[in-house]
Amino acid sequence: MLTDITAAITTAVDDRSARGIAAAIGRMVNSGALPIDGRLPTVRALSRALGVSPTTVSEAWQTLAAVGAIEARGRLGTFVRQPVGRGGPRRYRRVTEGPGRFALDLSTGTPDPDLLPDLGRVVAKVSRQSLTSSYLDQPVLPELDAALRDGWPFVPEDLTVVDGAMDALDRVAQIVVRLGDRVVVEHPTFPPLLDLLEQLGAEIVGVDVDEDGMSVEGLTHALGRRPTAVFLQPRAHNPTGATMSGKRRKALAPLLAASKAIIVEDDHSGDIASGRLISFGSSMPARTVHIRSFSKSHGPDLRLAAIGGAADVVSAVANRRLLGPGWSSRILQAVLVGLLEDPATTSVLDRAREEYARRRQLVSEVLAEHGVPTATGDGINLWMPVADERSALITLAAQGIGAAPGEPFMVRPGADHLRLTVGLLDGSPAEVRATAHLLADAAGFTPSRSGHR
Repeated sequence: MLTDITAAITTAVDDRSARGIAAAIGRMVNSGALPIDGRLPTVRALSRALGVSPTTVSEAWQTLAAVGAIEARGRLGTFVRQPVGRGGPRRYRRVTEGPGRFALDLSTGTPDPDLLPDLGRVVAKVSRQSLTSSYLDQPVLPELDAALRDGWPFVPEDLTVVDGAMDALDRVAQIVVRLGDRVVVEHPTFPPLLDLLEQLGAEIVGVDVDEDGMSVEGLTHALGRRPTAVFLQPRAHNPTGATMSGKRRKALAPLLAASKAIIVEDDHSGDIASGRLISFGSSMPARTVHIRSFSKSHGPDLRLAAIGGAADVVSAVANRRLLGPGWSSRILQAVLVGLLEDPATTSVLDRAREEYARRRQLVSEVLAEHGVPTATGDGINLWMPVADERSALITLAAQGIGAAPGEPFMVRPGADHLRLTVGLLDGSPAEVRATAHLLADAAGFTPSRSGHR
């Protein structure tokens, strides 16, 4: 029996690295080819069959044990278990746990509080309303549902509301990703997404991003590996600021249409993004799940994001929530409805959008003067190349400036970067430029050196 299982694993493994072996076994568990409580071959027996070192198989076993997919039972051997997920947000902690407080912290990824709408009038109005008549009420207020659908980039098959963009990504990923599944993401991308996919035991495939979005060549290669999902940010990409162009969408759409992958779009910047929102849902509504967050535009403490698109995924998210929180606060939903209908809020968002673009442009111009190449981009963050990440972080910390290290954003090793939330630079043009000069000095480039990167 073990001989047959060893042969089946050997056939299934197409990548004989520790990561590849773990992913292949994960897919076999999901498909039922390796049943729960089934005994696995020994490390030494499988290493001989695969032609790899026992250390490589041991590392694969450690990966599978970390997500609870296998269990060692002493002399009885190692057995398949139902996966339970692995530990905490390793990458995200590297971004959020800096050395201490800074006079100017550009590591946060949060919006400028002074550019957010005033909630006072809307909250006062909502406080006089009774919004829940029964625990069986619909999870989305009818007024919010109508407002969201009116501004959606395509006609969604279904729509629901959850507690922010990361809650949305978490809940969607729980539905569409299983242990061992290949999942395509942008390289670089948002660290919590990578942490989340790693906890689910996914095999992450990174596709390079340029100023127009995902690389055509990179996505072509990635889709050849038959992923179950593609996660992307259509505009104001975090960390690079890239926005997918219409031309790039036209090139990528046929590739995605020919695959079976679910497309998950994270529009996290929403109304403060300057770039035009382009969605694959306009041509593939049954395979696209679009997430729209209101945290950066209307306020982080609203904790609201909408999920709309493919009915089988969105309805599964809504149904699963019935066993937990049930719905997102209808008080907060009503506040959001009030903001979306408020002309004054629209004016605030217009000003915020222009101000973020101005601050980003000022910093980019100074960096260019120092030979530090950055994309023009969009949103509140800037992706700055540096000669040495650790040295740049220390240099800025000595100046009282916090920055996010670039390594947690990377799917695979690459050139050193820092992510800077330049949207928080609220001074005069001269003051913003002065800070930008400090950033450029920390980058550690001269024009001749940076030109060779």
